[in-house]
Amino acid sequence: MKKVLVTGAGGSIGISVIKYLLSEGKYEITALDLRNKSSQKRLKKYRRRINLIYGDMNDPILMDALIKDHDYIIHLAGINPPIADIKRNITEMIDYKGTETLIKAMNMFNSKAYLIFASSTTIYGDVMEATVDTKPKLNALDYYSNTKLKIEKLIKDKVKNYIVIRLPLILTNPKTGSFMYNCKLDKTIEALTDNDAGYLFANTLNHLDKLNKKTWNASGGEITTDTYRSILINVLKIYGLSIRYILSTLFLDKNFYGHIYPDSDNLENILEFRSDSMSSYYMRLKRQVRGRKMAKLLAKPVIIFLNRKNRGRITRILKKPFTIFQKRKEK
Repeated sequence: MKKVLVTGAGGSIGISVIKYLLSEGKYEITALDLRNKSSQKRLKKYRRRINLIYGDMNDPILMDALIKDHDYIIHLAGINPPIADIKRNITEMIDYKGTETLIKAMNMFNSKAYLIFASSTTIYGDVMEATVDTKPKLNALDYYSNTKLKIEKLIKDKVKNYIVIRLPLILTNPKTGSFMYNCKLDKTIEALTDNDAGYLFANTLNHLDKLNKKTWNASGGEITTDTYRSILINVLKIYGLSIRYILSTLFLDKNFYGHIYPDSDNLENILEFRSDSMSSYYMRLKRQVRGRKMAKLLAKPVIIFLNRKNRGRITRILKKPFTIFQKRKEK
């Protein structure tokens, strides 16, 4: 059987990848993630069907042992915003250094292995449309996007067989996944569900020749395209208010960029990974969310607020003391 290593396996996309790889019945799967309550809970149901390893990608002994025995690496591990944008050294250490350790092991023990890397479309910056040929426009303080771009360059310089897939806003369950709340409200976004992303990565293993040594944009197409305001309102209606949304609103810049991707059909024509629409995502989220009556009740005034014309002015007033505090802290 073909042996596949999935890093960051406990995330929403990682779980979906494992599910689809298992359904094909032709892979021996090793799942790698950090040990915490969240990853243990999500991976528990698969522990008898996969090789489950908890460890740090910065551990060269561990990575050497894993890479020797795996010819396909689906690399999903990394720190997501907003944590990734708070301190540069965190993103640098976990994302870049971890990938560097992985690549060193590949070059030393298994140079013919395939590395499939999950990058991000946020590297394009604040533009309306983006293709893989769009030149990145990044702020120096956008640690997350800059690190992703730096990792892409490292992979292309050092890895013999690679596939870089740039992911847009991922639609997931805010309780179990990293739902991004720091997007511009009126930006039109072409998103992708975690379910379709999982199938996408699993299916790359069936089309390596067509995908190898190339960079691709992945998105759900027109049926997963909407303004972020509309997406946020629907998620708040279903899931309710969360601490993470409140903190993102008060403290974070709207720097998780969304776009339209004219060339995303190129990947769809090869992998045929699109099965979800916005409506199917919302329906699935309703089935997954149980209870949260108080959270939904508290979300109602926020939803009304998001629909009001004066919301921008009110938001600036509410954020002003926090902005002043942040500027003083930076000085």
